Amino acid sequence: MTVSVLILTKNEERDLPECLRSVRWADDVHVLDSGSTDRTVEIATASGAVVTSRQYDPQLGPFGGNEAEHRNWALRNLPFRHPWVLQLDADERVTPELAGSVLAAVRAAGDRVAFRLRRRDIFLDTWLRHVQATAWYMRVFRPERMRFERLINPVSIADGPVGELEGYLDHHPFSKGMAHWLARHNSYSTLEAQQLVSNRARGEGFKIASALFEADFHRRRFHQKELFYRLPARPVLKFLLLYIAKLGFLDGRAGFTYAALQSIYEYFIVLKTRELTRAADQ
Repeated sequence: MTVSVLILTKNEERDLPECLRSVRWADDVHVLDSGSTDRTVEIATASGAVVTSRQYDPQLGPFGGNEAEHRNWALRNLPFRHPWVLQLDADERVTPELAGSVLAAVRAAGDRVAFRLRRRDIFLDTWLRHVQATAWYMRVFRPERMRFERLINPVSIADGPVGELEGYLDHHPFSKGMAHWLARHNSYSTLEAQQLVSNRARGEGFKIASALFEADFHRRRFHQKELFYRLPARPVLKFLLLYIAKLGFLDGRAGFTYAALQSIYEYFIVLKTRELTRAADQ
C-alpha cells in the first residue's frame, strides 16, 4: 500500500462510518478531530484509525479560525506511514473507481507531487452536475510538497506538477440537514469576511490576467475570488453564475435551491465584511 488517508472531523458520528467504509482498502487511516463531543472519536478508534485531537476555543470558529493552518499542521505533524496522502472530509465517500485510480496514479506518479480528483456533490437525491463552481479538488498529494492558504475554504498549493484522476469522490454536504448547513456556512462567512478584510489591509492584490489565464487552477481560483469580491451585487451575480452561466437549471429543483443558498452565503460575507470594515475605521 502506498497511500495514507487523512479525515478531518468534528462531531461526525453520523457521516464518519460510511466515510471509513469507503477507505477500507487503506491500511493507514488518520482522523484529525477538532474536539468532538459525540461518538466520533469512539467510532474512529473502533475502526482502527489513528486518532489525533486538537482542541479549539469555540469562540475562534471552525478549525480554530484558520482551516489552512489546521491542515498544514496535520501535514507537518501526523505520522503518516506512506509517502502519499488522500485527504477527506467525513461527509465524503471514495468510490471504488476512484480508489483504484488513486492507487494506480501514485505508483506511476513520475515527477507529479499531487493529483486533482472530481467531487460529485449530492443534494435532494440529485447529483449537482452543473451548479457547482468547480468539481475538481487537489486531495491526493505528497505532504512535504503541499501547503494550504486562506482562513476558510483554503487554496491548495502544490510544489510541483499536478495530475488528474479518474473516478468520483461522492460528497453529501446536506447529510445533517438544512439547519446544520446554514449554521456552518454562517460561521464560514465570518472567516471569509475576515480573510477579505485582512487581504485589503495588507494591500494584497489580484491580477485580472491571472484570474483568466493562470495555468495553475488553484492560483487562478485565488485571483478569481479576489476579483469576484470586488464586484457589486455579488449575491445576485453568484446566483446568475451558478444557475444560468453554469447551467445549474439543468439540475432541477436541487440546482435552483443550491444556487439560492450560495447567493445567501455570499450575502452573509458582504454584510460581515461591511461590519468589520466599519469597525476598523472607527
